[in-house]
Amino acid sequence: MLVWINGAFGAGKTQTAFELHRRLANSHVADPELIGYGIHRMLPRSARGDFQDHPQWRSAVAATLADVVAVHPGPVLVPMTLVRAQYFDEIMDALAESGAEVRHFALLAAPEVLRHRLSTRLEALFGSGESWAMRQIDRCVAALTDDRFASHIATDHLTVDEVVETIAHSTGLELVNPRLGAARHRLRRLAVAAQHIRR
Repeated sequence: MLVWINGAFGAGKTQTAFELHRRLANSHVADPELIGYGIHRMLPRSARGDFQDHPQWRSAVAATLADVVAVHPGPVLVPMTLVRAQYFDEIMDALAESGAEVRHFALLAAPEVLRHRLSTRLEALFGSGESWAMRQIDRCVAALTDDRFASHIATDHLTVDEVVETIAHSTGLELVNPRLGAARHRLRRLAVAAQHIRR
């Protein structure tokens, strides 16, 4: 099973995916951004833009995820913002054609909640800034309400643990590890955030 965790920037996709990974047996996190950054590194800066606009990103993501599902016996977790209907349909159709079972979730939150979350992320605290992500909020929030992006999970008043448990219940995946205590949970969140600062 492939579990795609969608959402605007700041919705909690990465934290949710890695906490779900910690609590599930034999799961794997597959991050499509890595393919995008590889494409960017091969292009001159003037040609980079949004890597999702490159057809080779979309085809590579679908083909690679299909390969991962074929070789990995456990759930495959994919944290990735994908809000353009054409791109979403292209990737989801390709995954369906490959025979992959895909469960899709969109983490929703109000724009003001997302702005607050982004303002407290490590990138912002260390001066890297989140200006690009901030500018995408309204576009992402509006797009993700479309029925094609169901199932929707409103996260404004949910903890990461509650989002993880909602996804596990909906997919029938058994959580084998318990919630972390408050202190360990904060440390793990910082560790996951630090590993995913994009430079």
